[in-house]
Amino acid sequence: MRYRAAWVLPVSSPPLPAGVVTVDRGRILGVGAGADGKVEDLGNVAILPGLVNAHAHLELSWMRGRVRPAASMARWAAALIAERRASMHDPAESTAAAIAEARAAGTSLVGDVANGLTSYEPLAASSLCAVIFHELIGFSTSDPERVVAGAAARIAELPQNDCVRLSIVPHAPYSVSPDLMQAIARHSAGRPMSVHLGESPEEVQFLRNGTGAWREILESLGAWNAAWKPPGCGPVKYLENLGLVTRNLVAVHGVQLTDDELETLARAGATIVTCPRSNRWTGAGDPPVERFFRSGVRVAVGTDSLASVGDLNLFTELALLRQLAPKVPPRAILYSGSSAGAEALGFGSELGTLEPGKRAQLIAVRIPANVADVEEYLLGGIQPSDVHWLDAE
Repeated sequence: MRYRAAWVLPVSSPPLPAGVVTVDRGRILGVGAGADGKVEDLGNVAILPGLVNAHAHLELSWMRGRVRPAASMARWAAALIAERRASMHDPAESTAAAIAEARAAGTSLVGDVANGLTSYEPLAASSLCAVIFHELIGFSTSDPERVVAGAAARIAELPQNDCVRLSIVPHAPYSVSPDLMQAIARHSAGRPMSVHLGESPEEVQFLRNGTGAWREILESLGAWNAAWKPPGCGPVKYLENLGLVTRNLVAVHGVQLTDDELETLARAGATIVTCPRSNRWTGAGDPPVERFFRSGVRVAVGTDSLASVGDLNLFTELALLRQLAPKVPPRAILYSGSSAGAEALGFGSELGTLEPGKRAQLIAVRIPANVADVEEYLLGGIQPSDVHWLDAE
């Protein structure tokens, strides 16, 4: 099958006007300015790879609209914990609906953070690829190895699926003890490692001197560890001392990270995943997006959960990213919403760009006639009604 469009965006190279993408049996055979043989002309659309939502919590989708925006991250998190404890379970139907919503908005791959594994079955049955980050929490765990072994046993019971992969990860520096962090790192070496990092001022305070809202929350939950000593450093140095700052690190949010910390992540080949709409909702503040790009660190994009964002449309996330970083070239932002996320999640050879050999996960986005800068247009806010998946099987 050969598709011609007003624009073809390989993402890894400049857009092609009147470009053609050739696919066969679910794989891309070629991308160019023309092709021999029969071609299906799609008209005024832009063909590009499916987007990558590098950070979501699909199991929290039932909480859409239940946790109000807050002035601080800790206050918002306390409300979420209370709401979740009152429910006692995460309804599966809302997870399946969220997967369909993400797909309809042009998402091909998701980094799904899950305390349970209830998203595995609906993801495996869907057209989405995914890395499920099986997230562990435990600040006063007495036997970290046993906790990790239990998580590994739960994963081992699941059927294998090459498009849905799993990795055991820690939640955050304020919710996971150093021993548990290191036990997880040993088990998940070589796999993508998602960690909420540098998200709020309260987190920085907690690591500097062991005080503040996160300690109060731990104490209220009966999870405080009196033997823990604050490291007296920033979030990146803390993870670096524990051996987690590697090319596999997927550091989520990073709102509070300094230039030196970003440069440390860049040198390690790690990834920052920015979720600006969620950061506003939770009171974490706007992420320093231009500093992210200036540092040289790989920048990917996520929506976070429907508990802290209105929808799972990554195009809407990219539009806010554009507003926050007007000096960043539009192609760099599109790259963050596709190829950078695929690389961070270990799917870089399969998804994220239009290149021969990659999976033909192609979307066609309706655009007006005579668009001069198609990359800029795609960062203006695209609705699911303008997104169409191309059947490349």
